[in-house]
Amino acid sequence: MLLPPDPALVHARALRGRGSTLPPGFRPADEILESWARCLDGGLDYAARVRVPVVEAAELVRRRDHTGNLRRLAHAELETLMQQIAGSNFLLAFADADGTVLDVLSDNRFAMSTDEDIVVGSCWREDVVGTNGLGTALATGRGVAVTGPDHFLLRLADVSCTASPIRDADGRIVGLLDASSYVESRQRHTQALVQMSTAHIENVLMAEQREGQLLVAIHPRREFLRTISAGLLAFDDEGQLTALNARAQTLLAGLDARRGSRFEQLFGERFAEFFARVHARGETQLHDGLGSALVARWVGARTSTLTPIAPRRTGGAPVTQSIAPAPAPRFVADDRTVAHALHAAQQALTSAVPILVQGETGAGKEYLLREAHAACGLQGDFVVVRCAALTLERLAAEQALATASGDTHTLLLDEVGELDAATQAALVGWVDDRAHSPGGPRLVATTQHDLGAAATAHQFRGDLLYRLQGVGLAVPPLRRRSDFEACTREVLARIAPSARLDARAQELLRRHTWPGNWRELQSVLTRAWYDLSAQPGSESLSIDASRLEGLLGPASVAGAQASLLQRETTARVLRELERQRGSISATARRLGISRNTVYRHLREADRLQLGGDHAALR
Repeated sequence: MLLPPDPALVHARALRGRGSTLPPGFRPADEILESWARCLDGGLDYAARVRVPVVEAAELVRRRDHTGNLRRLAHAELETLMQQIAGSNFLLAFADADGTVLDVLSDNRFAMSTDEDIVVGSCWREDVVGTNGLGTALATGRGVAVTGPDHFLLRLADVSCTASPIRDADGRIVGLLDASSYVESRQRHTQALVQMSTAHIENVLMAEQREGQLLVAIHPRREFLRTISAGLLAFDDEGQLTALNARAQTLLAGLDARRGSRFEQLFGERFAEFFARVHARGETQLHDGLGSALVARWVGARTSTLTPIAPRRTGGAPVTQSIAPAPAPRFVADDRTVAHALHAAQQALTSAVPILVQGETGAGKEYLLREAHAACGLQGDFVVVRCAALTLERLAAEQALATASGDTHTLLLDEVGELDAATQAALVGWVDDRAHSPGGPRLVATTQHDLGAAATAHQFRGDLLYRLQGVGLAVPPLRRRSDFEACTREVLARIAPSARLDARAQELLRRHTWPGNWRELQSVLTRAWYDLSAQPGSESLSIDASRLEGLLGPASVAGAQASLLQRETTARVLRELERQRGSISATARRLGISRNTVYRHLREADRLQLGGDHAALR
């Protein structure tokens, strides 16, 4: 039975903080009232100045190591979320199953405004600090939004947060994602994004933890089988259900869909027959026990767009991975600068010359090096060391990577500009040792910083820079690539092969500045497709501009509208030019413009590939 909240609590909230009052008509949701009741029963004082406890550094390292691959997956989702809500004064956090924050990403405005409670190592269990996103999501086992005065502690009433638990294939909570902000208006939107991120992590964990079992995606419509809207089911060799995601539970509502259920209890045929059919065809029709029609797809470890390939373990150090963090689109190198960089990287790798690739975050530096490694047909793994997490202690552990396989491998020092001074000094000797050791790795590095300028300013060791920059390459940002449309097609094909973009949507994407580059592009297209696929009764497979306008902002929309107007005006000039049989003078007189303006539109037509050969025009 729900206990009524203490009237003094509600009254104190009306007088909280800086003399401000509660919003008009404010009434907490039932889940908040239940949380308040738990806090009161636990003896918490809403007016007390409770300090959020923070674990010691050694304990933080232990907790991070304990999460294993989960932390890497969570960090990738945090980076994507940061691009999705950039400029919204947010702080993003990943916490373990005990509510202790292991990683934080935030913009400067939030960092300058916060009371420095939401820090790495801080513990946010509800029984410790009262109602809050992380703690209440952990206590209830479901996603929750805690807006301002919903917090039990009065001093937290200026912050709004939304959190969602991450469950493994056995249904156990293994971590949480949280987004905190001073902006309440986007809370519902942010909650949906956080839940999408946790759902993606859960799909990956299921694939990893049920490796070797039959993993199938289900959905009533075939075109959604490769999206996050699909249900995911894992069966053992006997046809017993060993894992399912939340979407599968929704799709199989009304059936006894739980771990331990047999295939025959859920679907109207024998498991052996279904297994043979889906194995042979890849996709097949299926009917659940209530007669609803579904499409099922075999999810293979190396072909699924739902689940990245799990990294090869190297002693549990989370800064190292041997496989890409997610399946990449086909590498696009139709841009001349990118094609040149790829060719140069192949030559350098073949000759074992160190490579340093500079470019903005998310511009594809690592993907270029992976493509060069694969294109050269080199033996050995492509091993990545995340320098932002590399310490002197971890560097000693990474020594084992040099002899991890019998073949010489390619070792990527990712974001080498993030190294502190002490680690840079240790790395100089380490690089020299590796270079003179038999079977030493081919060294490549990436950075988003100008390390030459940093070395001049004594912010980066020049001797380390010289060792790493045998060949210096640059990857252009997405907004400057001449093959942008090809990039867009490849990303969209990965998300939903059947989806299309209309002309105005493509122009809208072209005009955006893409500060997050590939990650942001994938995020925007994923959200647009998710919104489309989640719309009841939607039969359209075309993403139009209206679905992108809210994701890209007014500057891109205005730019795209101007660009489309220019395209339409140029097309009008071309049509009149055709009617005037190619006469520049007649076209200018007919449209009331100058001859120079007609020529300008002809140059624009050539750039946009709107017309044919204009050399014979007079």
